[in-house]
Amino acid sequence: MTTFLLIRHATNDYVKKGRLAGRSPGVRLNAEGRAQAKSLAERLAAAPIQQLYSSPLLRTMETARAIQKRSPQLNIQRCSAIVEVQYGRWQGKPFSALTRRKLWRIVQSHPSRVQFPEGETIRAVQNRAVDELERLRLLHPKQLVALVSHADVIKLILAHYLGMHLDLYQRIMIAPASISSLELGSGRPTLLTLNDCAHLRPNLANRSGR
Repeated sequence: MTTFLLIRHATNDYVKKGRLAGRSPGVRLNAEGRAQAKSLAERLAAAPIQQLYSSPLLRTMETARAIQKRSPQLNIQRCSAIVEVQYGRWQGKPFSALTRRKLWRIVQSHPSRVQFPEGETIRAVQNRAVDELERLRLLHPKQLVALVSHADVIKLILAHYLGMHLDLYQRIMIAPASISSLELGSGRPTLLTLNDCAHLRPNLANRSGR
C-alpha cells in the first residue's frame, strides 16, 4: 500500500486575478502564497514523507521547496507527468473572456470531449497523471509520497480513483495549498482526505471566543 499526498501549489497572482496560468513562464507564488506554503510545510513537517515529487513549473517547485525547507531529508524530484494541463491558446487568458467562448460550455458540461486549442485533451491529462501514480505505487510500496501539482490534474486523479465519470470531475474542489490523500495498493483505492486546508484556517476556537 502506498499513500499519496496530492498537494496543490499555493496561490499566485493569476489565481487572485482570475487568469488561466497554465504553463505560462514565471508564474510564482505571491506574498499570500508564500505564507500558505510556509503553513503547509509546518503542517507536513511531522509527517513521515519519504518521497517528494513536484511538477516542474515554478509555482509548484516553490511550494515543494517550502516543504523541503522544513523536511531537509527530502529531495525534490521533478515529475513532468503531473505538470499543469497544456491549455494551448487559452493559456494566460482571463476567465471573464474564456467564459464567453462556445468551447467553455463544453468544458463545463462534457470535458471528456474537449481538446484545448493547440493544447491537450482532458482525457490525455487524466491518463498521464493516473499512469504516473500507478508507476510510483510500484516504485514506492509502503511509503508516504507527496506530489505537488495543479488543481485540474489533482481533480482528474481523484475522479479516476473515485470511479467518477470524467464529465463530473469539476464537482471536486481543490484549493491552493490543500492536501488530499489517497491510498493505493493491489485492492480497492481509498480516499482518506479531500481538499484539507486546516493549516490555512483561523483557529475556530478563537473565533468563537473560547
